[in-house]
Amino acid sequence: MIETTGDDRRFPPALADVARVEFDYDVDGIDFEPYDAFDSAEETTDWLRHWTGNHELDGDAYRVFGQDGTGGLAALWRVRQGRPLAEQPVVFLGSEGERGVVAGNLSDFLWVLAGGVGPLEVVDFEQYEGRPNATLTELAERHATTPRRPAREIVTEARSEFPTFSEDLDELCR
Repeated sequence: MIETTGDDRRFPPALADVARVEFDYDVDGIDFEPYDAFDSAEETTDWLRHWTGNHELDGDAYRVFGQDGTGGLAALWRVRQGRPLAEQPVVFLGSEGERGVVAGNLSDFLWVLAGGVGPLEVVDFEQYEGRPNATLTELAERHATTPRRPAREIVTEARSEFPTFSEDLDELCR
């Protein structure tokens, strides 16, 4: 089991603020439905077991915080030993097996959203530019601890740090 810090089920304030933003795909171009709390450990385990076909797994490595319209899930991936949730990478696992690293941490994920793209757009369509969103930009300016950068740079950096994410998931599948 990966250990982070004691509050690894407490919803980060930045995600609570994201949950209050209304995402309208027709206006924003972002197919994302943020949650106002993490999925429970039981829900996450059930999802991961069904996604991989491996009923020996538990979902402890993930904190699911949103979905797209098809049921693909965005999550914090608890891979950095001893680090708080906000410093864990953001990943997306689509409803049809798509998967990928979206950002190296929650702060960078806020900048991706502010740039007008969400996890589905990044992973499924390799889309790195969208319609910048003033509300999400203000939110990122308030919460982010990393500098504003283009989404392509953020995603490329995160994928470079975790180049075997997809293959590692394949190893879990049955």
